[in-house]
Amino acid sequence: MSDATKAELWRRWRGGESISVISRALGKPPGSVFTVLKHHGGIAPAVRAARTGHLTVEDREVISRGLSAGLSFRAIAETLDRAPSTVSREVARNGGRDAYRAVAAQERAEDQRQRPKPSLLAQNDRLRRLVIELLDQEWSPEQIVGRLRLDHPDDPEMTVSHETIYRAIYTSRWKLIPKPMSKKLRTGRPIRKNKRHSVKGQWRSQIIGARPISDRPADAEDRSVTGHLEGDMVVGPTTSQVATLVDRKTRYLTVVKLADRRTETVVEALIDRYATMPAMLRRTLTWDRGMELANHQTLSAATGVDVYFAAPRSPWQRGTNENTNKLLRQYLPKGTDIGPYSQDQLNAIADRLNDRPRKCLGYRTPAECVALTV
Repeated sequence: MSDATKAELWRRWRGGESISVISRALGKPPGSVFTVLKHHGGIAPAVRAARTGHLTVEDREVISRGLSAGLSFRAIAETLDRAPSTVSREVARNGGRDAYRAVAAQERAEDQRQRPKPSLLAQNDRLRRLVIELLDQEWSPEQIVGRLRLDHPDDPEMTVSHETIYRAIYTSRWKLIPKPMSKKLRTGRPIRKNKRHSVKGQWRSQIIGARPISDRPADAEDRSVTGHLEGDMVVGPTTSQVATLVDRKTRYLTVVKLADRRTETVVEALIDRYATMPAMLRRTLTWDRGMELANHQTLSAATGVDVYFAAPRSPWQRGTNENTNKLLRQYLPKGTDIGPYSQDQLNAIADRLNDRPRKCLGYRTPAECVALTV
């Protein structure tokens, strides 16, 4: 990233935006944003600024032009209202009269200006080892600082601030405190979280062209027509999973075996399953904000099914599917490795639920209700 992009990244991070929101705003992958944040432990680096009296980039341009014109150091210094020794040292540090370049000299000055003061923990190995020992016992940095002041009231070498400890934990590239120690903190975060950071009201998914559930046809909302499905994933351990499709009106369930959770895999499997389904069940599909359906436009183009997305963290908007997934858990309890199940076995489980009478259907079965609409 350019310096300007990084500056914008930190501005947004200080403002409380999530990594996903920042990545969309900058047009960068979330992993790239996290890499920049992690390098500094989530703590925005201080803006580098020259002290009053130091040469500026404009001053260096004047020096460069003066050298090109063959002026003496004294003449250039009079133009800048500086001491001749200031100009002489500046030119000597940056290659002499023939090699001096204003841009290169400015970059060198900025690099030298970045001299972070060594952490107190880097200078005091005894203190660092004690801090690590107490962190390993799951003490908070504030508790550690308070206890050190109590146990060593007259020893300035055992005095440290909790902010110093936090910075050493989160800035793992300093290698002062082992990286696993961040897991010992109550939050277990790998980087510092800004106090204004909140994902409330932020759509963290990056689904392009997602149509909200409010745009769904009225007959999908009132369950008057068959073919408006709700979908989701039921997952098990070892990255095993299936997709479930439930008709809002008849509660008819379809279970689709999935090899993995990548959007390409999920969409391809749904396209294949829709090809075998009656036309009356192919009107709309409502999904949550899971990235497994990020390629929803491909699904719509292949099947003619309009896809809508529920609002973030609003499972009640897909209540039919959520309830049916609970029924499915009778046959696929949580913790069950779904991977070994074949599609035929999953179809058999769906058939058992589709042949079970439902109170909401007047004790008819979903299969009977679908048959009545054929």
